[in-house]
Amino acid sequence: MGVLVRGLLVIAGIVVMLVGIATIAASADLRVTGLGLVAAGGILVVIVAAERQRYRSGEAERSNLPAGPGGGERRGDILEDRFQTTAEVFVDPTTGHQMRVLVDPKTGERRYVAEA
Repeated sequence: MGVLVRGLLVIAGIVVMLVGIATIAASADLRVTGLGLVAAGGILVVIVAAERQRYRSGEAERSNLPAGPGGGERRGDILEDRFQTTAEVFVDPTTGHQMRVLVDPKTGERRYVAEA
């Protein structure tokens, strides 16, 4: 999901929450509707934030760089020695890239690397 789309969705979520708050303030009869709007807007913002974390590389997350193929580590990036290759492989449904999972056995932190 592009930065522009993410930003627009966050703005939309905030606007929905503000409409909900205004609805609650305007009428006691519409409090349930207003609470529903506040909740819906909040959920939208949380979903956008959670999606941003999906399969992003550690370096991309720290420096806000674009993620590599399939959203994982960029090709050629060298991971820290603490990450060990696992047998877990999956196809990223968004990009179609086959991804290999690496894990830090001490912390459980995971990284994803496109295999092809």
